[in-house]
Amino acid sequence: IDGFSSTGKSTLAKQLARYLGYVYVDTGAMYRAVTYFAMQNGYITADFFDKQTLINSLPFIKLHFEFNPQLGFAEMYLNDVNIEKEIRTIQVSNFVSLVAEVSEVRAKLVEQQQEMGKGKGIVMDGRDIGTVVFPKAELKVFMTASSETRAQRRYEELKEKGQEISFEEVLKNVEQR
Repeated sequence: IDGFSSTGKSTLAKQLARYLGYVYVDTGAMYRAVTYFAMQNGYITADFFDKQTLINSLPFIKLHFEFNPQLGFAEMYLNDVNIEKEIRTIQVSNFVSLVAEVSEVRAKLVEQQQEMGKGKGIVMDGRDIGTVVFPKAELKVFMTASSETRAQRRYEELKEKGQEISFEEVLKNVEQR
């Protein structure tokens, strides 16, 4: 499932995977995890991005998903630490596009995603899934919505999680991404 941010890709993917009994892989969480790693290590701030140090650190970034039966979906782990909540903040959202632009990051994550897909029986959502990651996928879905609708979805999601943020800040982030 491919498409713009905040169109409901993850919601649909989780439901579809559950219905089919497939594994759900949230590729956006993978990019968010690398972004969180960069933030935690001081490689990226509001006015600084040390791309080369992040690239050099890629071999030390171990990502995996673990199924949480209480939630009904898999959560993101970075170096064996559950970071599912930490990667869903607006702070991570503000930097994820910059990290995702780094070709070495994309190459590492695409390789991992393709490896996950070799066994079939997965539902994967994210950008470029149907064109770059799995150009020969059995089924491809592309989702879209207006910037305002996408921002409203993300705003409500962040407010539910107790984050203090304005709709305008979320809209700006969605339009930039």
